[in-house]
This record gives sequence, C-alpha cells and structure tokens, in this order.
Amino acid sequence: MIDAKVTLCLALLVLGAGTRAAVATPLDDSAENYRPYMIEGIGQALVGARNLRERVAAGDLAGAKKAWISARAGWERSEVFTTGFVPELDAEIDAWPNASSGFHAIEAKLFGAGRTDVADDMDALVQHLDSLHGKLRNMALAPQGLLDGIVRLAYEVGESKADGGESRISGTSLDDMRNNVAGIDFAYRTIFATALGAADAKLADGIAARIERLKVIVAARDLPSIDIPGLRRTSEELVIMLQGASVKLGLQRATLEAKSQ
Repeated sequence: MIDAKVTLCLALLVLGAGTRAAVATPLDDSAENYRPYMIEGIGQALVGARNLRERVAAGDLAGAKKAWISARAGWERSEVFTTGFVPELDAEIDAWPNASSGFHAIEAKLFGAGRTDVADDMDALVQHLDSLHGKLRNMALAPQGLLDGIVRLAYEVGESKADGGESRISGTSLDDMRNNVAGIDFAYRTIFATALGAADAKLADGIAARIERLKVIVAARDLPSIDIPGLRRTSEELVIMLQGASVKLGLQRATLEAKSQ
C-alpha cells in the first residue's frame, strides 16, 4: 500500500504542475519564439569578436575593422533584451558614451587611432560575450521585459541615436540603427503582433505601419540623408502606441527605464 504521505506529495506535485501550466500565457509561448533570434544575434557578435581578436593578434587593421563591424551587427539586432535582461554585461560590452571597455573602447583605437593594441580589451569582450551566449538557452524571457525593451530601443533610435549615433568613429551609426529597427520588427511581430491584432486590430496596424516607416527612413543611403524630424516623430508615435498596447496585452505600461528582469 502506498504511504499516505507519499500519496499527498504526489498529489501536490501534480497540482503544482497544473498551476504552472495554467499560469503560462500565449505571450509566454510567443516569447520563446524570440529565443533562436536572440541566440543567433549574440552568436554572430561572439564569432565576430573572436575573429577580431585573431585579426588584432595578426596586426591586421583592415581585417580587425571588418570583424568589429560584423560583431557589432549581431549585437545591435539584440538590443531589445540586453539592457533589461543582462544590464551588468550590457554595461561591460556596450558602454557609451564614456566607454572604457567593450565595443566603443576598441572602436576608438581601431578606427580613430588606427591601432591594433587592444588585446586586453578584446579578451574582455570575448569573455563577456561568451558568458552572455552561455546564458541564453536558459534565460527566462518575460514578455513584459521584452515589450519594455522594444519601447526603450524605439525611443533610442529616434532620440539619442538620431543626432549622429553612437558609432561615429567607425562611421557605422546608420548600420546600428538599421539593425536596431530589424530587432524591433522581429521582436514585435514574433511576440506581440498576433495577440494585439486580436485585441485591437487598429492599434496593431498602426504599430506595424510605424515600424515599416522606420525601416524606410533608416534605409537612406547615408547618415546625412536621414529624415531626422521624421525619424523622431515616428519613433515617438511608436513608443506611445506600444505603451498603449501594454494594457491590451494584459501587461503593465511599458517603461523607458531599464529594469533588470
């Protein structure tokens, strides 16, 4: 005969499993669809950083610059989640404007001074990206944090990056913005578009239209050709609409503050 205590424990385990399943929402499931994109982006950044370290060791300035740009692209596509989910690593990898380490410290030497004596900075960057990449498969992806990340990045594209961007020394600020918008677009479509379309189709269409407008604006041939007023206006409209979508999605109002998830 099964002991009564064992029976009770089994019953509680089954009940607990049922409770966890009931707590899961469609947005939680949709957030999981974002994970492969996140892993791919940081994976590209890591591969680029390792290649950059090899080019630096070989004294290959041109090759090092190319590898830096490749690593940077993967990182910028991933900024929807980096600030809110891994703030400590984000600060080490992408501090700006006062960068003493990470991408921008290396950028200043490679592109600004034409130097490849960045071995220590490179070792640290590879280590931090490798540490982040190792966390991604098991990282909890809260829909609230991802919506906050989309809102925060949309604001940055229209405000702090619209005046010339953060990668001015390398001349890749426009690429940063394009990759940011690509990350916003993927995260919104993958996680939130379907649920919002069911709750408020007009609002969902408005958000999709603003994202498409951002994509058109940052497709300009160069940074001086960017429609800055249009970029700022579209960014602000997108932020306001996404914040309005929060309630429709059963979430708290999306915030511009970076809170650790």
